[in-house]
Formats: sequence, C-alpha cells, structure tokens
Amino acid sequence: MVKSFIPHLVFGVLAVLGVSLVNAEDPYLYFTWTVTYGTRSILGVPQQVILINGQFPGPKLDVVTNNNIILNLINKLDQPFLMTWNGIKQRKNSWQDGVLGTNCPIPPNSNYTYKFQAKDQIGSYTYFPSTLMHRAAGGFGALNIIHRSVIPIPYANPDGDFTLLVGDWFKANHKTLQQSLDSGKSMPFPDGVLINGQTQATFTGDQGKTYMFRFSNVGLSTSLNFRIQGHKMKLVEVEGSHVIQNLYDSLDVHVGQSITILVTLDQPPKNYYIVASTRFTKTVLTATAALHYANSNAPVSGPVPAAPANGFDWSMEQARTYRWNLTSNAARPNPQGSFHYGTITPTKTIVLANSAPLINGKLRYAVNGVSYINPDTPLKLADYFNIPGVFSTNSLSELPSGRAATLATSVMATSLHDFIEVVFQNNENTMQAWHLDGYDFWVVGFGSGQWTPDKRKSYNLVDALTRHTTQVYPNSWTAILVSLDNQGMWNVRSTLWDRQYLGQQFYLRVWNPVRSLANEYDIPSNVLLCGQAVGRHP
Repeated sequence: MVKSFIPHLVFGVLAVLGVSLVNAEDPYLYFTWTVTYGTRSILGVPQQVILINGQFPGPKLDVVTNNNIILNLINKLDQPFLMTWNGIKQRKNSWQDGVLGTNCPIPPNSNYTYKFQAKDQIGSYTYFPSTLMHRAAGGFGALNIIHRSVIPIPYANPDGDFTLLVGDWFKANHKTLQQSLDSGKSMPFPDGVLINGQTQATFTGDQGKTYMFRFSNVGLSTSLNFRIQGHKMKLVEVEGSHVIQNLYDSLDVHVGQSITILVTLDQPPKNYYIVASTRFTKTVLTATAALHYANSNAPVSGPVPAAPANGFDWSMEQARTYRWNLTSNAARPNPQGSFHYGTITPTKTIVLANSAPLINGKLRYAVNGVSYINPDTPLKLADYFNIPGVFSTNSLSELPSGRAATLATSVMATSLHDFIEVVFQNNENTMQAWHLDGYDFWVVGFGSGQWTPDKRKSYNLVDALTRHTTQVYPNSWTAILVSLDNQGMWNVRSTLWDRQYLGQQFYLRVWNPVRSLANEYDIPSNVLLCGQAVGRHP
C-alpha cells in the first residue's frame, strides 16, 4: 500500500535534511545514491533491473523551491552511467544536466557528485538514466518541487499527495534492446504498463477529502491515457505551470510529460479503478491500481473505465484546453501572466522535421536530415576548452533541407536572450514528443498538415501554458515560443527513447561571448574529464 504524503510533514523532513542552511528558504540537501543491478519479477518473468539504493523505481526526491541538491551518485553497473533531471532548468548550470553532451559518463565503480538548485521552480518532475538504453531497465524516479511556505498556491492544501510513475515496459534486457536498435531494427511493441514499477498498487484516502495525484509518463515510447473510475480530475499544474482548473474524465499524457491533478473522494465508500492504458496503439495495454476509501472494505467492481473512443483529433482538442492561470503565481510571487510572451517578436523561426531514414543500410532517426551521433568528448567540455573538430554548428539547418540524411554531431548556435519560434513538423504516421533541457516554453499552437506562416493566426498568444515537453501528432505540427535566457549547451531530443538513441536529437548552444558568472556558472571543480578533454585543467 502506498501511503499518503502530508505537505507539512515534508517540510519537517526537509528541515532535518537541510543541515547546512544559507537561509531559512534555501537549505542544502545531501544524498548518496548507489546504482546497481537487481532482479525483479515484474510481468511474471524475472528480469534484470536498475536499482537506486536497492529501490525500483528509485527514491522519491521531495524538495522545496530553491533547495540546493548535493547528490553523490555511485555507479556499480558494468557500463558508464549518467542521470538526468527531466524538467529541472539547471539555471546557468548545464554542467549538471547529466546528458552526454554536457557530462562525461560516470565509469563503473566510480562516482560523481551532482550539485544543482531547484531554482524558481515548482511542480512534478522526474529523473532517469540518459545513457544507452539504461532507462529501459529502470533507474527512474520522481522529483517533486513543493512551493515555498511564503508563496500562496491557487488551491487549498490537499489532504494527501500521491506520485504515480507510469510507463510502458519491456521484458527484454536493456542490452538486448540496444543491440536490436544497433542492428537496424525498430523498437518492439511493449509487453505491459507499470504503475510505480508494479502491475498492482493501492492508494488510500478518506471519504470527503481531496488528494493530489502527480502523474508522469516514464515510459520509452507510448502515450498513455489516465482516468479514475467514478471521479472527476481537476488539472492544477503541468510541468511547473499553474493552469486553469478544468475538470476531466480522462487525460492523455505523452512520453516524458507530467501533470498534477486534484481528486475529491466524493463517491460511496469502496475501491475504484485507477487506469492507465496505451493510446494510439492497435493492441491496448492497460494497468490498473485501486483508489481505496479508508472506511470501506468493498473491492473494485464494475467494468474498467474505457479510454476515449476518439483518437488524435480528440487528444489535440484536449491539449488546447490546457491554459495558463494568468493571475496565479508559480514559484515566484509575481503572477504568471505578468510576462506577456505574445507581444514579443521572435528573433528567428526554426522548423524541425523528424524522419526515419536508412543510413548505411540501417534505420536511424533524424532532425532536418541529420542523425545525431555522440562524440567521445562532451560538447560542453569541447566548448570550454576550445577543442576543435568535436561538433559542428553548420551541419544542422534551421529549416528542413530535403537533402539525403547524414550522420553528424549537430549543434545549433543561438544567442543569449534570443526569443525564438520553434515549429516541430511531424510528417510521419507516428506520435512524437519533444523535450528541451534547461527551459520551459510556451506551447502556442497545434495543427494538422504542414505548418506555414499563415498558421500563426491560430496561435494562443495570451494564456498558453509553459512546459518542458510537448507532443506532436502524426502528420501535424506543434509550435512553441522560447525565451533563451539560460546560457549553456542544451539537449533538444525526442522523448521516445529509441528515436533519441538512434539520432533524433541535437544540442542548442545558447551563448554570450563575454564569460561572466552573471550568465553561467564556472566549470565544476569535480568535473569528470574524458575523450579529448583528458589531461586538461579547468
């Protein structure tokens, strides 16, 4: 049974952990995580999984806005390993992003201490391995950022707080999946869906009380629909944005996305189904948990609630109902709507088209005809040490080129404080999702077919929400606006992990030539060096 989490108890725990205080609101929290293999029977078959301190999924990180996290990660696997913090902006600090473009992987039987701050953020996030196909074996967990006590929230404090990490799951070993992708094969269909690493779970609450549910899609490749039998779900937060609090019967959550809802236990006391099922798949995989009323022993009954009968069009219309709460604050006291993003003229427009070409006879995935390959030297180190030949800022065009697909270590150059329009153009028949490290962005438009400048007439330039991951429907486009106010080397990637692994990613270099701590923190004193950076001194 998963027990409820009471907000004021969390603050007490954090106070104990924060042994070194800068001030009352900015404690330092210290963690040591050991990453190992273990065996779990998840879908009825014993299989190797990745554990953190013996846990699958990994430990839940509950922190407060502006907390500083000092996390020593010890790698006991037989392969190099990195952890990334999905949706954490790493303000001025891409050194801690935990992807291969910014960090050397941690060698086996070695460690690295991450040092980062939950700066000016609230909401539900996740962490997961960014190396190879480790994510297919676990190593993921929840990272929840709670508002500071002095900052009001636009709803009453819930009576409890539940985290649901839900995703597709494969019985195959992560190395087997990697070898299959390396051979040119596409990702197989998943074997099941898990909720918090299990096929069964129970969440208990009291009748008449209201509970927060933090739902994250931690899977590899499949969109999910989430619903609770007999209960309305009030959407309150999406990846750090407080939103207009609409009620929903079910919600689509795409790979890499997180949402936060409130549910009032206002039904007759018994158990009710919590359902997560795959979307847009010929075979529908379903996982169920139980919402248990504490004053009842009645089991779940009746049919499992069905997913929406309609597909992509229905989902796109639902996405358009997600709106920024303009009068609410988020992590800071000023209202979200005080930044009038819709009045700013973009400095440039970038159109990114995904594709699935064959390169050298093998399946790859590409962006504007370029399939990304990881160099032996992280881009961030190559940039810092002025190491030539590691990456190119000329290989990736800002518009689809139509040329034959190529392999390259592609970096797109931008300037600090640019305000850019990015269009994700999906000309394939499959669902896509894109993530940008270091930022959130305004999702201003969805549409079918080809994007053209005339489509700007349909943009929401008033109350589009900000988030870090957006979906792109088949044969459709999604438009975002991004304020490039965070200097660094930032990964732009497909959240569908097989596509990311086989090249559907690149890096955005947000740069100011004047080196200043006001723009970016200096290289960490404990930085790991690899490739052509070995032997150099920070």
